[in-house]
Amino acid sequence: MEERYYVYILLVSFLMTYPIRSIPALFISKLNLSPFWQRFLDLVPYTALTALVFPGVFYCIDNNQYAAYIGTAVAILSAICKMSLSVTVLLAVVGAFIGIVAF
Repeated sequence: MEERYYVYILLVSFLMTYPIRSIPALFISKLNLSPFWQRFLDLVPYTALTALVFPGVFYCIDNNQYAAYIGTAVAILSAICKMSLSVTVLLAVVGAFIGIVAF
């Protein structure tokens, strides 16, 4: 019975956050922005990823610094290769997992 509440929490969270995030994206995608602002908005996901991932290098799980270093290196390389944000995060997680298993 307790698992059902988690599904409800996820559903309500989705219904509350999705419109808030998608409606502005619909309007911004139709705007003709200057190259400066377009470049600025293109870099926002990578800066957000950096802000979320980089502290993990210093406070990694089970004091496995090598896993954090490998995950960070994979994230940086995939960002340099201009992969999408979801692919970058996925590759970084896989790299960190390999670091945990290997070390």
